[in-house]
Amino acid sequence: MIGVGKIKQYTNVLDRPIGKGKQEVSLSAFAFLFSELVQYNQTQVDNIAELERRLEDAGYAVGARVLELLCHREKGNRRETRLLGILSFIHSTVWKVLFGKVADSLEKGTEHEDEYMISEKELLVNRFISIPKDMGAFNCGAFVAGIVRGVLDNSGFPAVVTAHFVPVDGQHRPRTTILIKFAEEVLQREARLG
Repeated sequence: MIGVGKIKQYTNVLDRPIGKGKQEVSLSAFAFLFSELVQYNQTQVDNIAELERRLEDAGYAVGARVLELLCHREKGNRRETRLLGILSFIHSTVWKVLFGKVADSLEKGTEHEDEYMISEKELLVNRFISIPKDMGAFNCGAFVAGIVRGVLDNSGFPAVVTAHFVPVDGQHRPRTTILIKFAEEVLQREARLG
């Protein structure tokens, strides 16, 4: 019979249920869009530190939205309340949604109690960017650091998040490490929770 099982038509886009949608974005489209983001911000600044800060700010907005989306879809509107839980959530769930795989490693800093590191052998945002020699220390990973900071801040874990290149023996390209330094209040809360 024709018309049986017909999908309900919604007149307003806000009335439609939130579905999983298509999970992939064209890599070339992302590379082009990210390249344009970098080039635009490059014309607006005078130095590398300011460019990285602007990329981090753009990433922060993405991180806040990704957290809202993933908490709704994956966790039934629940958020992590423990330090290792939120780090594991970023390392696995957030990374997999954004980059298609889990991050290479999540490590606790050996020198400081409040530092954690997420390392990636070849970070997607650094893969298609060629850096001129006069901008030698520039790291597009600042965008990803902003995403991580956006997720952490909006989850109630304030932190300073930075991106660094770490040279690897026998490899042409260095690995990217996202360094997370949590605020003292986070460590105090974690100690109280036991």
